[in-house]
Amino acid sequence: MSFSSLAREEMIRLPLERECCLLSELGALTQTCGSLSFLGGGRFSVTYETGSSPLARRIFRMLKTGLSLSPSLHVVEHARLGGQKMCILTVDGEDAPHLLNRLGMMRGNTEGTMVLRRMVPHLSMTRSCCRRSYLRGAFLGGGSMVNPEKGWHMEWVCDQTMAQTLQKVLERAAIPSGLEERRGQSVVYLKGTQAISDALALMGAGNAVMEVENVRIRRQVRARVNRAANCDEHNSERMLNASEKQVEAIKLISIERGLYTLPPALQEMARLRLEHTDLSLEELGQALKRPVGKSGAAGRMRRIEAVAEEIRREIAERQKEEG
Repeated sequence: MSFSSLAREEMIRLPLERECCLLSELGALTQTCGSLSFLGGGRFSVTYETGSSPLARRIFRMLKTGLSLSPSLHVVEHARLGGQKMCILTVDGEDAPHLLNRLGMMRGNTEGTMVLRRMVPHLSMTRSCCRRSYLRGAFLGGGSMVNPEKGWHMEWVCDQTMAQTLQKVLERAAIPSGLEERRGQSVVYLKGTQAISDALALMGAGNAVMEVENVRIRRQVRARVNRAANCDEHNSERMLNASEKQVEAIKLISIERGLYTLPPALQEMARLRLEHTDLSLEELGQALKRPVGKSGAAGRMRRIEAVAEEIRREIAERQKEEG
């Protein structure tokens, strides 16, 4: 099961809230998975279609328990979609005008007749709790999220009007969002761990927030391990390059003067380096008859390299004189 599905199931299991919040969530669901049909004679029906049976049950409870309506529920199998089953809830008859009125889509006129005013829900959402519910309903109906192990991306696919509302809701919650057009639809998206964690927390998906934080920590640990491994690799390469230069210096001394011309301590260090080109200076120091630390071994090697540099200058001067 995808991370989006797990987060969505957690939100679906949340208890129904007070009426103002319930209407905000239902309004978002009406915009994302609902449709309005004109039946003629001033009659309407509102239909909700979803492939998620848990979400269908939540919408049913919101309509039945929360608003005292009597929706019908049936399942349709779409042959063109590989046999996918879709849950369809329908509100019609006298319940439809009542629902549309509660969603701010229908209002009574001076003659006392209910008239359709808007094609989409219109709710004030002045309370922060209502804005949270609206955001949750929009995610349940048209939201998705990339698995945190693969990246940080959450989005809502909706129409332009709803996209503007979503961005205002997110802005009120201090959550930065982006907007793009994709195949004729608006997509409101979030990037980054903090924005996604804040949005999940706002929608009531506490377990999903914890999982996002766990993934973030695991990714940080892996990144630190990789950096350490790269650093070790770089250090090893640098050590080998230094070892090669030291061996060249020792061979030059051996050819031009002989290692016996070096003081005993430097002779021992030079011979150890020729025998063990893969050891670090610290390890070379410990391999001496009288072990010394890294700084002591480095000091002896500097003296050897200084002798080699002196020989190089002498060779350069001779070549200059001969030339």
